[in-house]
Amino acid sequence: MASERMADGQDGDQPEPRVPETRASEARAPEPRPHEPPVADPRPLDAIDRDILQILYTDGRASIRAVAERVHVSRANAYARINRLIDDGVIRGFGARINHERAGQGASAYITLKIVQNTWRTVREHLRALPGASHIALVSGDFDVLLLVHTPDNRALRELVLTRLQAIPEVLSTRTLLVFEEDDMEPES
Repeated sequence: MASERMADGQDGDQPEPRVPETRASEARAPEPRPHEPPVADPRPLDAIDRDILQILYTDGRASIRAVAERVHVSRANAYARINRLIDDGVIRGFGARINHERAGQGASAYITLKIVQNTWRTVREHLRALPGASHIALVSGDFDVLLLVHTPDNRALRELVLTRLQAIPEVLSTRTLLVFEEDDMEPES
């Protein structure tokens, strides 16, 4: 028994933690894995929360005062709701919609990748470090990962695919789909 505790990393002098008994009818949430933060169930959003999200999606620079006026709540209430949406991970951040061509990123492509099974987290870290990567998704189907990149030109795109992507050991194959024209879906005002 002591050797089993030692193998589990417990000191032999400390008592084993007591696990409370539960009835079969009591549902218990699974314990979070040590390397992953616990994920709480999302709180339900009411109509005001959804209205706030739509306003901020349309205009991420809207002031608290303007948001409060549009959803008919006090500024303190709007401020508290926005902070709760941020704390709950509903709002992940605020940013600008960019015209990549005008910003010097004239070549865009979706790149599909087939990867070694169970290497998604490792591959994702490599892809996050790529210059011009703007969207990464683990998907189902004929390939495993969908990557959107923006580069200055086709030469830089070729370099990214042939030198950087194909050098990742877990990447088995890639397919590049050039984007001839793109249009972001503008939110409804």
